[in-house]
This record gives sequence, C-alpha cells and structure tokens, in this order.
Amino acid sequence: MGLKYLHTMVRVKDLEKSMAFYELLGLKETRRMDSDGGRFTLVFMAPPGQEECPIELTYNWDGDDALPDDSRHFGHLAYRVPNIYDMCQHLMDNGVTINRPPRDGHMAFVRSPDNISIELLQEGDALPEAEPWNSMENTGHW
Repeated sequence: MGLKYLHTMVRVKDLEKSMAFYELLGLKETRRMDSDGGRFTLVFMAPPGQEECPIELTYNWDGDDALPDDSRHFGHLAYRVPNIYDMCQHLMDNGVTINRPPRDGHMAFVRSPDNISIELLQEGDALPEAEPWNSMENTGHW
C-alpha cells in the first residue's frame, strides 16, 4: 500500500488577505473550487514548480468566528528559502511581524493572518549572523 502526500489544509477568515500573505512567501494559486451547496471556497497554493506540495486554504462563506484563535495545536508549515534575511526583510517591509527572528542565520518563524505558524529555514548552511536580526527579540510566540 503506497502513501502519497496530498496537501495541508488551514481554515482562513479573510481569503484575500490570507492569499496575499502566502503570495509574499512566493506561493501561487494552482486551483480553486467553490461549493455553492457547502458554502465554502478551497484555494490551493504552492511554490512554483512544486505544485504537488500545496496548502489548501479553506474559506467558509458564512464566516468562522473561531478564527483567528491560537492555532498552535496545528503545528506549523515549513518552507526552505534561498536567503532567510532577504525573505524576512521582504515580509517585514510588507507588514508581517517576525515572531522569531533568524538570529542564527538559519531559522525564523512568522504567523499568517489566521495565526498559522510558518517556519522559514535557510537553504544549505546557515548564513553568517547579521544585524538587525542578531539583536532582534522574539515577538509573541510561534
């Protein structure tokens, strides 16, 4: 019996805002399904060239009052990036809080608009420690 990874699903409160966040990370919409009967939209987003590894954003048309709660029970999504400092700066420049800065040149954490924890990992060896990251404190939790 073979097992194949399909996707990771997260519920979102504001579909457009959540899509914009994942686009900042570099993900692109690969497919979409609207269910009139179920009153929901599913949007699949993945890194270019990695369409087999999507995240499914599930948006309930009638709202979801439980979001965004503390979604730590979910765990986190993890993405490898070519330059963690450049990615964190790009996210900060677009209003995203860096919860765990890449002080070690290797790992950072941010949160999506729906409180999903996102781990960013440096591709290859850690980058040399650098400011402002080296002295930046944690913000919130991840």
